[in-house]
Amino acid sequence: MTEITHIFFDIGGVLGTNGWDREQRLAAVNHFDLDAEDFQWRHEEVVGEWEEGRISLEEYLDIAVFYTERSFSREEFREFMCAQSVPHEDTVAIARALSKVPRFTLMTLNNESEDLNIYRIERFGISQIFEAFISSCWLGVRKPIRRFYTRALGIAHATPDTSLFIDDRRQNLTPASSLGMNVILYKSADQLRSDLEQFLEIQLSGA
Repeated sequence: MTEITHIFFDIGGVLGTNGWDREQRLAAVNHFDLDAEDFQWRHEEVVGEWEEGRISLEEYLDIAVFYTERSFSREEFREFMCAQSVPHEDTVAIARALSKVPRFTLMTLNNESEDLNIYRIERFGISQIFEAFISSCWLGVRKPIRRFYTRALGIAHATPDTSLFIDDRRQNLTPASSLGMNVILYKSADQLRSDLEQFLEIQLSGA
């Protein structure tokens, strides 16, 4: 069996909560009394451009929320968006333990807008764990498009057979697997720890 050298983690849903997914947007609808159908439609119109770095957070808010006068401010809405991000400390601990193994290079692969991505990296305390954050906002393409993975492997200077990708969504793992990458479907920290110990033949002490 080929030895794994690169381990890639998804962020939202694995290392922490999702940044601005359906659950977080529903919370915003309820908190700010938004029209759910209208907000969802406006979000879908621009989320691709936003997460691929083609428009800013301010442009997203212009279209999705502040196209009309509101009783709340942009700052209040931005703070609410950030507050939805909570780290999964048990999974972060696993990543931290892996980062201490010299033969592994750890990076992330995630779909995220730039502002939220930067905030979440710091909020989750993972800036010292991962050597690079390969995100859609900087690649200009999102998972599960195949080009996302080929670019990520190129940036990491990694081969598919020596790479392992962890994600909580099967549709994001399928193209990675088709390229020859090893994959783990994340369900919980305990499950991930067990799968990693078995797959990598190591003991994750302190995780």
